[in-house]
Parts: sequence; C-alpha cells; structure tokens
Amino acid sequence: MLLNKNDKIEIDIDSCGLDGSGVGRYEGMAVFVRCAIPGEKIRAHIIKAKKNYAAGKIEEIIVSSPDRIESPCPVYGRCGGCSFGHMKYEAEIRAKENHVKECFRRIGGLNPEFEETLAAKKIYGYRNKAQFPVRKDGDKLLMGFYSPRTHRVIHCPGCLLQPPEFEKILGVFENYINEFNVPVYDEESGKGLIRHIYLRKGTASGEIAVCPVINGKSLPAEDELVKMLTACCESIKTVVINENPESTNVVTGEKCRTVYGPGYITDTLCGLEFRLSPLSFYQVNRDQAERLYGKAAEYACLTGKETVLDLYCGTGTIGLTMAKNAGRIIGVEVIPEAIEDAGINAETNGIENARFICADASKAAEELKTEGIKPDVVILDPPRKGCAREVLETVAEMKPERIVYVSCDPATLARDCGIFRELGYETVKAAACDMFPRTGHCETVACLTRSFASR
Repeated sequence: MLLNKNDKIEIDIDSCGLDGSGVGRYEGMAVFVRCAIPGEKIRAHIIKAKKNYAAGKIEEIIVSSPDRIESPCPVYGRCGGCSFGHMKYEAEIRAKENHVKECFRRIGGLNPEFEETLAAKKIYGYRNKAQFPVRKDGDKLLMGFYSPRTHRVIHCPGCLLQPPEFEKILGVFENYINEFNVPVYDEESGKGLIRHIYLRKGTASGEIAVCPVINGKSLPAEDELVKMLTACCESIKTVVINENPESTNVVTGEKCRTVYGPGYITDTLCGLEFRLSPLSFYQVNRDQAERLYGKAAEYACLTGKETVLDLYCGTGTIGLTMAKNAGRIIGVEVIPEAIEDAGINAETNGIENARFICADASKAAEELKTEGIKPDVVILDPPRKGCAREVLETVAEMKPERIVYVSCDPATLARDCGIFRELGYETVKAAACDMFPRTGHCETVACLTRSFASR
C-alpha cells in the first residue's frame, strides 16, 4: 500500500538518522519522522510520499522514549544547526556509533574493529568558530543560522553551542549596522554589503578574531566599528575584513584585509601553539580535537624514524603534534594562508623536521612520488567529499606501511576505505569521535595497514 501526502498513520520507530529523524516502517515502506526517537510509537502526519519512502512529522507521541528530553534551545526545530536536542546525549552517541558502523558495512563492505567512541565531556559551549549569515526581513535584522534545507535565516545570536562572547559581539554589529545604515546583503538581488559575521576564539588562549564578510572592499566607519568591538570585548585580538563579491554559497572570499591587530589569533593544542588566520582550517572543538589527534597518533605507531606525509594538512596541526615522534613530517595543503601559518607554527614551536608544500593533494602526492619520497605513514584529513580516487591510488603506489584517515563524513570515509582495500590496504581499526555534540556530524579516524599480498 502506497502512502499519500496528508495520510495519518501509527508507526513504531526503530532507528535514527544523523539528521535527527526517527525511522520506522509502514507496511514495508521506510518512513522518516523528524525528532522521533527509537523505541517510540507515534502518530505521524505524512508530509511527503514517494514510491520507496515517506516523510512525516509527529502529530502525537503514543509511547514516549525514556531518552526524550526538552531542548534548552528556544529555536530548536527551526534552526538547522542541531539534530539531537530532543534526546539524551547517551542516545545521540548510540545513533552516531550505529551510523558509522552501518556506513562501513553498507558502503565500504568492511567490518573493522570498532573502538569505543570518544564521547564529548562538554556538549554545549564547545565551538570555537561560528559563521552567522546576516539578512533583513523587512525592518528586522536577522543574525543566526539557516533553517533546514533553506537559506531562510533564523535569528539566534545566542547559540548554546558557542562561547557567550559571540552574542555580545553580534550585539555590537547590530548597533553598528543600525547606527551607520550599513546595507545588508540580499541573496536574490546580489546587492547589499554585509553578508556574514565570522567569529573565532582560541579555547585555551581566550583570543578572539572578528571577521565580517562583505560584498565589497570596505565598510563604512571601520575605525568606529573597531572601537565599538574592542570596547565590548577585551578578548578581541584582531579584526579582519573578508571580501566576497561572488554569487556563491561559499561563506568567505579569497581576500582578507586586517584593520586591527595582527590578522590572526593563537591557540594551544596538544601542548603546541598554533597561529590561526581567518582562512586557516582548525578543528571547531579544541578539547575533542586533542583526543582525536591522540587516537590518530596511536594509530600511526611512530618510533621516531618514520617519514610522515600529512595530506590536507591545514595549519599543520595533526602532523606537528606527531613531529616529536617522527623522523620528518611533510605537510600538503592547497590554501596558501594555511601553509604560511603551518610554517610559522613549526618555527614557533621549535619544530625543525617539518616541511610544508602548497599544492593540490593529488598533484603534491604525485610529485613526491616522482621525487622518490617513500612515506612510512600517510595522514589523510580531507574535506567532507573525501579523497579523489587518483589521490588514493597515488598514496597506495607509495606503499606506506600505515594510513591514518581522519574524516568528518563516515560515508565518504567508508567509500575511500573500500577503494583502499582494492589497492591493497585493510581497514583494521576505527573509532568515532564526537566533535560536534547535538549536531548531525561525527568525526571518525581509521587505521589502515598494507596487506601482505601488496608487499
């Protein structure tokens, strides 16, 4: 029996996706219901009906799960940032563990040893970075996050996942925009000036970088803006203007201009000091990043002699935290500012056995192979889309003994590990690390070793 839009059905929820939707079956058809929890019986109102699945919303909870809680966020359900605010954290961890295992099994055809998930000790106030879109709704100024699957901004300057200083800084921008009549960007027309407010805080250092993203080259009364910001929050170390005149979903543009301070902040991670420019990648949860990198170092099994190739190295964080136990580190990153920061980070920490290359990962890996460089360990930490197949093939041709793959998307990780198996590498261990509590994201690190047949 096919379901139709506006049907009302009773259904038992037996699993959960990372978007926070419970999943049940109605006469064999999968039905996805937002904010439903495994173990619940609900009455659902069908809002979308396709041939092979349906989506619904809760009309009534007939049997409630003991894992259900009331979210403390006033915009939960309207903002697209969090997926698991309606359930206990222990249930969220179970859902993420199951998702990671299912990805490996279903997508990669793999069943490695899964180690205990590194659950977060702090589930609120953990993010060190936020990008707030700025929009107008009539005369109302909106700063917050996008509603799920839309570009409609939900006003939420006081997000519970962010440091409390961020809300104060957004209040300054609200006053500044109103006082100086700063035009706000409109996506449809492409007109307006201020697009996003990008904030970053060093968790250990306490230093804050403020980076308005604008559709132009300058803001009105920039000196006054700096005075307003620094008067509001003494932790602000730098203010940088980022220019993004393109019609794109990408938040930041390529050009930055410093109007106050040094143009970067610093933070301490795994005992090392790191310099962070606005365009540099840095894990948003510093405390969990230390645990993740500790697990990656455990998987690397370094003895002090190895050559380690760190592809997608960003500001060098993973490789540099392993440098004291390696023979040499070679980091590769495509963003010039990140490579500049990586070199400075190595110098700041007195690390002399690290070399950094600004290049695309596939080209750099091929170049290193032609140079005859044979890494013993390769670290991969690619974007969400994972690695291009040519990167995987080039890495396998280098024949490292171990590959440590860090991923923010277990689906692309499982896919790439499946390809590595074809290329002679077995995924022997994996561990999920919850870098992003309350949200539908989960970091995973996997250990791959060269099989005997490929030696």
